[in-house]
Amino acid sequence: MEFSLPAWLGGLAGTLIAVAIYVPTIRIVDRSLRAQSGTLGEEDRAALDEKISVLRRVILGVDIAVLATIGYLLGNAIGGSGAPHAQF
Repeated sequence: MEFSLPAWLGGLAGTLIAVAIYVPTIRIVDRSLRAQSGTLGEEDRAALDEKISVLRRVILGVDIAVLATIGYLLGNAIGGSGAPHAQF
């Protein structure tokens, strides 16, 4: 595995895109879950808030992992070291 500047820049760009996508996605999911829950008691509200908190972390982690990887691979393919070659 080679670490070139274009690959790192692609990974950084992918991470920034992931964060930009995260904010509207979380707002939509949060609104949807709260609307479906209706009126809840104190304990149920706390449980829902905990589930939403975990869901936020999962969405952010998946977004960053997937888009940073795609950005890294695209950066390496576009401006990397040239043609891919097998290393044994």
